[in-house]
Amino acid sequence: MRPLASARPRDLEEAVRLLAEARRHGRHAVVAGGGSDLLGMVKERLVEPDLVVSLRSVRGLDQVLSGADGLRIGGLATLDALSQHEHLRGPYAVLAQAAESVGTPQIRNVATLAGNVCQRPWCWYYRGGFPCFKNGGQTCFAVTGENQLHAIFGGGPSYIVHPSDTAPALVALGARFRLVGPAGERLVPAGEFFTLPGKDPARENVLAADEVLAEVLLPPLAAGARSAYHKVLDREAWTHAVVSAAVVAEMDGESCRRARIVLGGVAPAPWPLPAVERMLEGERLTPELAARAAGAAVAGAVPLTKNGYKVPVTKAVVRRALLALAGVAG
Repeated sequence: MRPLASARPRDLEEAVRLLAEARRHGRHAVVAGGGSDLLGMVKERLVEPDLVVSLRSVRGLDQVLSGADGLRIGGLATLDALSQHEHLRGPYAVLAQAAESVGTPQIRNVATLAGNVCQRPWCWYYRGGFPCFKNGGQTCFAVTGENQLHAIFGGGPSYIVHPSDTAPALVALGARFRLVGPAGERLVPAGEFFTLPGKDPARENVLAADEVLAEVLLPPLAAGARSAYHKVLDREAWTHAVVSAAVVAEMDGESCRRARIVLGGVAPAPWPLPAVERMLEGERLTPELAARAAGAAVAGAVPLTKNGYKVPVTKAVVRRALLALAGVAG
């Protein structure tokens, strides 16, 4: 690991200035919040930064504030804090449940919301240093290799899955991301922040190299809204979702007025299910409807040679998430 410098800016303006200056001088600068993913990538020589800009010194980036316009969550809010926060109860519970499902208590104590959203894929070919699309190559080795944990939706030319647990919850909640860069600020809907490999197989989102994900804005939810997050893992802890589902629904008694369903662990980006959402509108959320919706959730799935098991698992996860909203045991 080569020597690197670190900086602790006073505010976001100084942070983005440092990133821009490093870029102008041909230096590779990276942002660190909790730093858990970054440290591993530096050790594995997947990134070799000249400068690490730590946001820990920027005050207020870890706050969760409630107002008439919804919730404002700082990018440095830890996953542990989110899993226990009083504002993330009731209709926003899907985000607390997603945060609580990440890794281990030790990881959740340092990992941040922005870091979880922006983390790089955990594909073993990428992490192993293979010259794949993510490492600047022109191949996805998973296509004909060990693809048990790879995408069944939206893949090609890269078949990674997005590793974030909080990302599907944020898309389902209709979140917006406040990005801060040298040119100022911009608000990007969560559903437009993540990108598929068909656009650029080397990237997973639209965040520029000199921008910072500063804050997540959650809109107010309608009366009667409920939410749930369900996740299947291949071992008990310290791992990412094989399949997950974030569901947010506006309920009127047993009937569903409107719903958002977003899958994780099955695509290179959080994967919404608009056709399934339309099936639920105006209908009583019964076990029979949940089963039909679960079947429709896998329409268009294209498994690789070793991950076809994700199709029935996806059905089961969607069904259980919907039954949880209806208060019915799965």
